[in-house]
Amino acid sequence: MPTTTLSPRPMPERRLPVVAGGAVVALALPIFLIAGWPVRGWALGAVLWAASQLLGLLFNRVGIGEPNLRGSGVVAFGMMARGILLMIVAVAVATTNPTLAISGALVYAAAYSLELGLSLTIYFSGEAK
Repeated sequence: MPTTTLSPRPMPERRLPVVAGGAVVALALPIFLIAGWPVRGWALGAVLWAASQLLGLLFNRVGIGEPNLRGSGVVAFGMMARGILLMIVAVAVATTNPTLAISGALVYAAAYSLELGLSLTIYFSGEAK
């Protein structure tokens, strides 16, 4: 069992998880409107999620011209920086408006959680090398 789980697999396509995360963000808007929650919080979560996707795409593109760069520390640092940059924005908003930050974080967390779960399911259901 551990060797099956730890064996490398090819990187799966990311379109489906990203679309699913985007659907969560889109479906959160009517929930915010019906519940009377601050729409600015939804907008913050949507912007954070979209910025995360754009930064991920940018850091993924860094390694296209150089095959060895994709597995290097440059891309790993970029992915870590993606999370740090988003958290800086979230903390800055939380210091001025905690309610806005919480509602934005809920939207981002829901979209990211579905995207991550779907990505892991696709990855581990793939054929091991």
